[in-house]
Amino acid sequence: MTTALETIGLWNIASAQPDRTAIVNPDGSEVGYGALADKANAYARGLRELGLDTGDAVVVLQPNSDELLAVYFAALQTGLYVVMVNWHLVGPEVAYILSDSGAKAFVAHERFADVAIAAADEAGLPASGRFAVGRIDGFRDVGELGAGGRGRPEVLTAGSPMLYTSGTTGRPKGVRRPLSGADPDSVPGASTWFFGIFGLKPFDDHVHLCGSPLYHTAVLNFASISIQLGHTAVLMDRWDPEEMLRLIERHRVTHSHMVPTQFRRLLALPDEVRAKYDLSSLRNMIHGAAPCPPEVKRRMLEWWGPVVTDYYAATEGGGTMITGEEWLRKPGSVGLPWPGSVVKILDDDGNELPAGEPGAVYMQMGSSTFEYHKDAEKTRKARVGNLFTLGDVGYLDEDGYLFLHDRKNDMIISGGVNIYPAEIENEMVMHPKVVDVAVFGVPHEDWGEEIKAVVQPAPGVTPDQSLTDELLEWVRGRLAKFKLPRSIDYAEELPRDPNGKLYKRKLRDPYWTDRKI
Repeated sequence: MTTALETIGLWNIASAQPDRTAIVNPDGSEVGYGALADKANAYARGLRELGLDTGDAVVVLQPNSDELLAVYFAALQTGLYVVMVNWHLVGPEVAYILSDSGAKAFVAHERFADVAIAAADEAGLPASGRFAVGRIDGFRDVGELGAGGRGRPEVLTAGSPMLYTSGTTGRPKGVRRPLSGADPDSVPGASTWFFGIFGLKPFDDHVHLCGSPLYHTAVLNFASISIQLGHTAVLMDRWDPEEMLRLIERHRVTHSHMVPTQFRRLLALPDEVRAKYDLSSLRNMIHGAAPCPPEVKRRMLEWWGPVVTDYYAATEGGGTMITGEEWLRKPGSVGLPWPGSVVKILDDDGNELPAGEPGAVYMQMGSSTFEYHKDAEKTRKARVGNLFTLGDVGYLDEDGYLFLHDRKNDMIISGGVNIYPAEIENEMVMHPKVVDVAVFGVPHEDWGEEIKAVVQPAPGVTPDQSLTDELLEWVRGRLAKFKLPRSIDYAEELPRDPNGKLYKRKLRDPYWTDRKI
């Protein structure tokens, strides 16, 4: 099998091995490299014919499919910014992204027709720039893009994703990196380097399983780089734990990008279900995006072996990584900085703190730069010199391994004592009657804040006082007294996105808004 680096990249592989499988769609249909490249070429021609020039933006509102990735690669080869939209957003939220990004084209799926129409109308996007996969009133069929032409567009220069933050504290902000001007046929060294961190090499019989929505930064990166490196990408539409196991066995999956919520649902499967699938093909199951309770991580390592890898990273650049074997020696850590990445712990005045002392986590990735689109103030507040922060609090141990406490905004200060909710959540979520839990501070007249837990009970469990007593007794033997929740409320479901990120502010804000003054 050919593994020479010069043969990687969608268009190079399409030329040499057009029938090689690039994508397995959620419906099981397979798309070869040649067919994917042809579709990306047509869409690229069409966007250029529409008048989009280098640096312009196209917005995509689609489920996981070869159609979404074809638009991505169309933008990649023509110097466009491509914005993948969270399909849980409503019309005005999508309209804001259309307007803020300056989008000149919008490609939506008929599944999200109502939102797409409302957003395009509110943003004032002309009908000529609206395209649909399927049928959407007022939108042109996406098949019209580049129809009648052949080959690749005249202008070939590398485009880039323009990624929007989740917007849990106000409107989302786009992270817009300067275009490199590179040849889109040359896979960036950063891509092969990044996959190399996880031991993932070009070709090498790799198969990637994509179980989360491609509008997430890391999910899109892992799927698109996999294709660029000759790895088949198996796409799921809606993640299901047993279906994931079936696909791993069926397609001999080697790697995936996961979140702790998925681990918990996998572990909840009956033993006989977990045992009936052959998972021996797995080489590296990578997780990030949300903190993983240590006991969940330990149980996954016992089941899958040391193929479970944790990393901490940011859309803005930089990060850390820890293998399963390392984690067993440093439980709870998110690892050492990537090669070329800098991680420092700073106090509120920007001074570097010694090993073992918690503070704000700051990172830098080589000479990488970024800005929050149209928000210079947010960019300024996130930086100290060339370092930036996501607002996380943690510390480095004496060996340089990073341990995270929590987001600074989520930290509870009760009676002058700093309390990190993640520590409490990690204990409570392991109770068999708890599906999910969020811990945060609520107003207290004397202490400033007191600890509140909101629990999603397991199916069939009654959320009553006896359950509250049971849960409080559970954590009483595991945590210091000052870390114990003072009260527990219940919810049918906690507000998480499909990638596992908890929108804690949606739970916390009503307790402060309703405060009597």
